[in-house]
Amino acid sequence: MSLPINIKELITGKTVEWERIEFKKGWNPIEILHSICAFANDLNNWGGGYIVIGIAEQGGKPKLPPIGVSTNQIDKYQKELLSLCYKIFPTYFPVVEPVLFQGQTILMIWVPGGSTRPYKCPDALIKGSPQSYYIRRFSVTKKASQVEEKDLLQMSAKVPYDDQIRQTASITDINPQLIQNYLTNVGSELAGRNDLDLTELYRRMNIVEGPEEYLKPKNIGLLMFNNNPEKFFPCARIDLIEFKNEEGDDFTEKIFTGPIDKQLEDALIYIKNKIIVERVEKIPDQAKAVRYYNYPFGAIEEALVNTIYHRSYEDDSPIEVRIFPNKLEMISYPGPLPPLNKAKLQSGKISARKYRNRRIGDFLKELHLTEGRGTGILKIIREMSKNGSPKPIFDTDDDLSYFTTTLPIHPQWLVRSIEKGAYDRDYDARGKSVNAHKGDEKGAYDRAYDHSLKILNYCLRPKKKSEIMVMLNLYINNKNFIRHVQPLIDQKYLALTIPDKPRSKYQQYRTTPAGQSYLKELK
Repeated sequence: MSLPINIKELITGKTVEWERIEFKKGWNPIEILHSICAFANDLNNWGGGYIVIGIAEQGGKPKLPPIGVSTNQIDKYQKELLSLCYKIFPTYFPVVEPVLFQGQTILMIWVPGGSTRPYKCPDALIKGSPQSYYIRRFSVTKKASQVEEKDLLQMSAKVPYDDQIRQTASITDINPQLIQNYLTNVGSELAGRNDLDLTELYRRMNIVEGPEEYLKPKNIGLLMFNNNPEKFFPCARIDLIEFKNEEGDDFTEKIFTGPIDKQLEDALIYIKNKIIVERVEKIPDQAKAVRYYNYPFGAIEEALVNTIYHRSYEDDSPIEVRIFPNKLEMISYPGPLPPLNKAKLQSGKISARKYRNRRIGDFLKELHLTEGRGTGILKIIREMSKNGSPKPIFDTDDDLSYFTTTLPIHPQWLVRSIEKGAYDRDYDARGKSVNAHKGDEKGAYDRAYDHSLKILNYCLRPKKKSEIMVMLNLYINNKNFIRHVQPLIDQKYLALTIPDKPRSKYQQYRTTPAGQSYLKELK
């Protein structure tokens, strides 16, 4: 039976990282045994890996076209592989499949992370050979050192939650139609076949486990292929809240449920159609107009995928997407796994190599909903920069109880993209007629632009809150301060002169070096 993946995309590295694929020019039993043991140990919860026999390796990547293996040797190799797997303790059996690729037969060995790890195997294929634990370090299979062996023993007592068996569920809770939709979407050869035994298919996809008489679904099978995962995982959903004002007392809410990949796709479609707005500005004496978005879709997509992938489905808190007038926040629970912590997030030294859910990432990558592991945060930063947006903010607490990604709105949106009627409310706050300004969109842009210039210029020398309001000819109240001044503080263009004593009566606001640079841009 074929594998439930797209073989071409796997071999070319589009859906699985190179470090999780080992290419072998030919049959080498001891090396293959060690690699199976290492992938099954899955030290970093990557999800195991693949061994491809019949394709040479060149610089860690496949050397194509493939060499292939002799078809009359396939049966022999499979029997020998079965014998090798009995040498692993506890016994472990991968999924093996001969595949025709670019006109040659290759042997694919899929090695999911094991559920009874840690595994050890002989160092050599001779009687009495000592046994060792083997692991993967990047693209290398190696014998575990004493420190690595200790790490393996400590973390192997717990199988990642998404790969655990769900004792309270039945395989009838898996929807075969959702399975077929998935196989079609990823381009698997199994798609559309009516002659498949469902039990064998589920085993091939590694979403069930147990003997025939007590076969149970894994959590990943229910998260991906059940119409209502919340039946088994309370709050396995996405809550999107759009706040209409800065005070947070006027908002709308939309909830996305269903299989987690459907939640993700539906939420992204909604955000793309309802939240993201493009603006085009013609620059004087310049032929090409400037285009930018309030938020770049690529950054939002990657951030939301990260929350789906890295949240804990044992936690009873939903993913929250909060959209404010000046920022977009995503919150998931709990926070990142060590060694990643608050200090490293804030310093930008982000190099996570351990994962809470080893199976979810694989399914999302097969659907092209995420890229390789460890690249998500860097992509968010890159997408924000390409759009001319401020840097994203990643945060957690000392207890790693939550993870927040904050995407500040594009700065020009605060001064040029004021909604029609926003400044009508400002005028109303000053006791003037709202109707007198209806439709004055150009005037609103000009006033926003003018206010930002005035505030930043005025605060080149520190000024009190009351002085700023008087300068703008506005009532001295919190609502006007939040609307006109707070966005500049959020963008770090204004700062408190006594940041450690925010309530001091001597507190003033000053234009920061970033604000001075921004002031030059506005001029």
